[in-house]
Amino acid sequence: MRDKATVFEAGQGKLLSARGSAMFFKATHASTNGAFSLMERTLPPGGRKPPSHIHTSCEEAFYVLDGEVEFTLGKEIFVGGRDSFVLVPGGVAHTFGNAGTAQARLLVIHAPAMDAYFEELQTLWSQEIPPSREVEMALMRRHGMEPAIPDVERKATAKDQ
Repeated sequence: MRDKATVFEAGQGKLLSARGSAMFFKATHASTNGAFSLMERTLPPGGRKPPSHIHTSCEEAFYVLDGEVEFTLGKEIFVGGRDSFVLVPGGVAHTFGNAGTAQARLLVIHAPAMDAYFEELQTLWSQEIPPSREVEMALMRRHGMEPAIPDVERKATAKDQ
């Protein structure tokens, strides 16, 4: 039974890291009975973006706190600055990364919770050599994400059939 509120300041929470990004989890599967997870995330300029993917059983939302974050949403590219909000329903191809020259900071929510994925992602990225895209995609598949075929390839595939 959960009978106590949780309070975290900026830069506080359960700290995980991957791709040069610090992730401070404010809410986790354990604290929300799996309903959602919420993290404050930093993105370094020029950092590696997640492979473009879709969530098969999850909704994801982003709220930019500082900096500029470039979102690729299907065929659209949107650069969000401070106070921008992006909702990515399950099934929508997306990726994101820092579009600026300074560190960006944003809130990311997953419903249902996905902090277990980020625990495993941290383990992958703690090796001496960063994981290959293939290894990272295998992890993503285990957590309900599928690779998104780039739109250019999707058009070529449709034309050839």
